[in-house]
Amino acid sequence: MAEKLSKGTALIGQSGGPTAVINQSLVGVVEELRASLVKRGIVQRVYGMRHGVNGLVKGELVDLTRYPAAKLQRVAITPSAALGSSRDKPDAEYCARILERCKLVNARYFFYIGGNDSSDTCRIVSELAAGSGYELRCFHVPKTIDNDLMGSDHTPGFPSAARFQALAFMSDSMDNASLPGVKINVVMGRHAGFLTAASALARGTGKGTQNNGPHLIYCPEIPFDSTRFLQDVERVYTKLGRCQVAVSEGIQDANGEPIVATLLKFLEKDSHGNVQLSGVGALGDALADHVKNNLKLTGSKLRVRADTFGYLQRCWPDPSPIDSKEARIAGKMAVKHAARGQMSGSIAITRAKGRLYKPEFNLIKLSDVAAKTRHMPQHFFDGHCDVSKAYLDYLRPLVGELPVMERI
Repeated sequence: MAEKLSKGTALIGQSGGPTAVINQSLVGVVEELRASLVKRGIVQRVYGMRHGVNGLVKGELVDLTRYPAAKLQRVAITPSAALGSSRDKPDAEYCARILERCKLVNARYFFYIGGNDSSDTCRIVSELAAGSGYELRCFHVPKTIDNDLMGSDHTPGFPSAARFQALAFMSDSMDNASLPGVKINVVMGRHAGFLTAASALARGTGKGTQNNGPHLIYCPEIPFDSTRFLQDVERVYTKLGRCQVAVSEGIQDANGEPIVATLLKFLEKDSHGNVQLSGVGALGDALADHVKNNLKLTGSKLRVRADTFGYLQRCWPDPSPIDSKEARIAGKMAVKHAARGQMSGSIAITRAKGRLYKPEFNLIKLSDVAAKTRHMPQHFFDGHCDVSKAYLDYLRPLVGELPVMERI
């Protein structure tokens, strides 16, 4: 369909929180553009946007058309966003400025790697371009550690972050068993609990693993009750003499109020007006104090500690092998759809039916993803503070092989 494609430049950007594999998608887009549209003379230049659309409107572009292949391969396996990322949440006026910049550099192909806000940016820019009669093909390449994009079985970035959770909780559980006490670990996830729930993989399988942590798992989808939480901790501690807790930063009460806001006052707000959850230890400290002040157990003084994993969990340089592969393919597939004449869309990864894991890559409408949030389904939970076998079966093929730990 080369005769139906407009000649011009291609733009690539990265947005939102970085991941361990977001650069795989970047390199996938660049490689496929070179192999198809650049080779056929349709795309004359491939530009990377510094810090997403923020860099585009400022004219901060880097030419990737002939960027050395060996360096690209090193970029691919490097965590974080190689072009720099952005937390900008463009509205219609901002997107109009984006479109003007696209016209200025004769961009006809626009690829944006990010989460649901990034897909919304693609949607608005695509609609504005169509409304003005300017041919611009806009494609969203998915990325998020929260795994909360609609239309997908899972999202690039999530399996690697889930692997981090499994390993971190596994080692922390051994620490908790060595020096018993109550240990609370706060995991990213404002609205979706997929990442917090991944901590359950730390328990391992087989004999002798039934007492491994995490012993309690709390996700945003199930209302959190601070009184019930104390009862849960007391139940586990009385039985095992220790208790490891996985809790999502976004847990909320039955009224939808973030728990951290009910326990602490005067919290900072982020750039979108939301209570700041990531990168602060407020929730962990508040829950630790709640246990110390209200849980009275016989015997020695209760040892309670809390850690907030924070940004460390996004870009740990031990990605899931499947995640690395799929992130690269997602970038390539976006270009393939553009080369086939599609005007816009978002790449979605689904799971083929069958006993063995096999991914499928589909193109879905930007409006099906944009500004929407996917939550963990109820069948992935077991009660109010655990996950089901169905969730573990869903997750295991994605994270890669995990070590087996042993205690005397």
